[in-house]
Amino acid sequence: MCLLVLAWKHHPRYRLILAGNRDEFHDRPAAPLNWWQDDPRILGGRDLKANGTWLGVARSGRFGVVTNYRDLQAPVENAPSRGQLIPRFLTGATSPKEFLDDLRGAAPRYSGFNLLVGGTRALYYFSNRGPNPRALAPGVYGLSNHLLDTPWPKLARTRERFNTLLSQPEISPEDLFAMLADREQATGTDLPSTGLPEDWERVVSAPFIVNERYGTRCSSVLLVERTGRTILQERRFDAAGIQSGNSRFEFTSAEVPEVWFEAEDPDETVATDTSFDSSPE
Repeated sequence: MCLLVLAWKHHPRYRLILAGNRDEFHDRPAAPLNWWQDDPRILGGRDLKANGTWLGVARSGRFGVVTNYRDLQAPVENAPSRGQLIPRFLTGATSPKEFLDDLRGAAPRYSGFNLLVGGTRALYYFSNRGPNPRALAPGVYGLSNHLLDTPWPKLARTRERFNTLLSQPEISPEDLFAMLADREQATGTDLPSTGLPEDWERVVSAPFIVNERYGTRCSSVLLVERTGRTILQERRFDAAGIQSGNSRFEFTSAEVPEVWFEAEDPDETVATDTSFDSSPE
């Protein structure tokens, strides 16, 4: 992912509300959101170049999301795939804290990343360009290609709209997708300076990026009710920003007791506990 907002234990109905855009080069192959055939514990899209994912959930209630960290450092040579971190967590048995503590030693081997991993009771954040892993208290957060809650203009604008939606008793996926579809670019003093050429700074300053080479490939909405009912929906887009596919899955998490947490501070078809993809790809 390259832009996301989330509410963790903030809404009376939903334990987790997450909405985000994945930006990537259009020629990088990816598989649509689905239960993975080689590991049906994982529900997520898939990067077919490195076989990882940017966002994934499991029937156990575990979930994870990763974003790149934009900096001027050269890519780490022979770095492992950041997208492999998500399936490793989803299929593991350690707590989010233990997973990130184990990762810290190997983190410098990766190119820059932000990582959010959680379960039914706890949510943790870690960046290999920032401080140590930390538990997130109930609240509203935003993340792009810098540290958590860095107020880049596109993130600040998206988060403001997100807060408005959170004030409603019911959360509509359509409203969240509309929020993610914002294609307005920053101008003037609102244009951030992150080390990119000015023309590219302008292109990527929009929450939803449209460009023939690089842009928003998909938008995702994840809703997890306090009962464990989980909805994950993905809309995919071509280089012109036109929707090219849509997938929606619904299941109830197994709600496996996570005792190790006790010690820690419109036209789509619904798929329930079965593989399904309604995209026209």
